[in-house]
Amino acid sequence: MVRIPAVADRFYPGSQIALTREVRKLIGTVPADRQKTLAVVSPHAGYIYSGAIAAETLRQVVVPETVIILGPNHHGQGAEIALSTSIWEMPMGDVPIDMDLAERILAGSPFIKKDEAAHRFEHSLEVQVPFLQEMQPNLNIVPLVISHITYPMCEKVANVLAESIKESGKDVLIVASSDMTHYEPRRVATQKDSLALDKLLDLDPAGLYRIVVDEGITMCGFIPVTIALLASLQCGARQARLVRYTDSGEVSGDTGQVVGYAGVIIF
Repeated sequence: MVRIPAVADRFYPGSQIALTREVRKLIGTVPADRQKTLAVVSPHAGYIYSGAIAAETLRQVVVPETVIILGPNHHGQGAEIALSTSIWEMPMGDVPIDMDLAERILAGSPFIKKDEAAHRFEHSLEVQVPFLQEMQPNLNIVPLVISHITYPMCEKVANVLAESIKESGKDVLIVASSDMTHYEPRRVATQKDSLALDKLLDLDPAGLYRIVVDEGITMCGFIPVTIALLASLQCGARQARLVRYTDSGEVSGDTGQVVGYAGVIIF
């Protein structure tokens, strides 16, 4: 089976030539001293709005051949925790699944399901892939779309991911795809997002989950980010660093209704 792109020519250019040109322009010069990293948080809006932060974040880290991508389920289709095992057809070339790691994850948990329906129209994982392809020509992915689940369930998913990574013996990067506050004035969005980012930078997954819920922060991927942070801690994470925070008003000029974007590196 093959998953075809859902948002090519909408969120990013749909032709190989145009997309490669755009991705390379956004990434710019890749540092020679890229950081070996356990996880990153990267935004998933159209490239015109959040592509610069996604590129700025991913160009700073070593992207290994295997990347687990976690994203929220915006459409409500498919399994609650859905793993795709189809080849991902992308404008810059097909991307295979790391089936060894995928099978370990599926075997380790009855609540993670092999399911393509959740991925069919979901953009949050797809928009990360071209940047990862540019940084790693031999890219293999393990894509997971996750609906709204409880914090204890986040812990269970993270346990399975961390144990599967350790058992595989591979270098694996986790990419958690999330935008921050949606459609609030810049002042409000910045204030709310700082609360969530403080918990993330403090390596406090329970605090992150709780503050997003308690404060009504419309961070669409807070559950994937919580899981990525939990799994990273089990794999030895000791620090997190904010690459940059901005919002859609930087491009649109409209600061009355913004969407926030952040790039974070966990290592």
